[in-house]
Amino acid sequence: MTVLDDIIVGVTEDMAERRRLVGLDELKERAAAVAPALDAWTALGGPSARRDELKVIAEIKRRSPSKGDLASIVDPAALAAQYADGGASVISVLTEQRRFNGSLADLDAVRAAVDIPLLRKDFTVDEYQIWEARAHGADLILLIAAALSDAQLRDFSALSHELGMNVLVETHTHGEIERAAAAQARIIGVNVRNLKTLDVDRSLFALLAGSIPAGAVVVAESGVRNADDVAHYAGHGAHAILVGEALVSDSTPRERISEFKAAGAAAMAVRT
Repeated sequence: MTVLDDIIVGVTEDMAERRRLVGLDELKERAAAVAPALDAWTALGGPSARRDELKVIAEIKRRSPSKGDLASIVDPAALAAQYADGGASVISVLTEQRRFNGSLADLDAVRAAVDIPLLRKDFTVDEYQIWEARAHGADLILLIAAALSDAQLRDFSALSHELGMNVLVETHTHGEIERAAAAQARIIGVNVRNLKTLDVDRSLFALLAGSIPAGAVVVAESGVRNADDVAHYAGHGAHAILVGEALVSDSTPRERISEFKAAGAAAMAVRT
């Protein structure tokens, strides 16, 4: 069993418990009562947004399977406010419990604190989680190509769009990029971390990003340690980066985001 398989087993068990407490019909009522989703597509560099400015998806992340504990994050709302002040375009909130120590309560707290789009970062394997994301104020969800069939990618994307949300489709291979394109994904991420082994290969982004269809927002995921890594990704076609560890482990995340945005803009200027 791979690391990804093991995570999905836990996600499925935890979701079943939540579903026992809140049925799908009740969840749909809650989703209908929240404010409409914000436009994460444009925020990340959609066709009406500038493409000469690197966008940052800043993540609320307490721990990871590869590194263990990263930060306690007693007040996720306060951290989110710092991210927003630093210029983050989207805030990602990890809600997976067992491996990342996240929760939907974190998503609720962050939603109440900021008015920029939120990504519910989790391992989506059931439509229940999509309704759940919207009910808790998410504007964007993650779909991991390696964890889903073609039919699930298509159906989960369609449901998300029906609910007004956007979708970040995460890929790790050329084949997964082709599948994301076939599902008409408009925001496609390249995760340089192999979720089956947790190995990181930063050179993978340059190998894959060029095959993402023109017009899609390209997101570089994982492996961001410093401004040099940001410049590498931006120089090879990233419109946005998703970064967690480098921010939660820094005492000045607001300033670090500004640094990353500047490094990205400089690299993008050279590229164009």
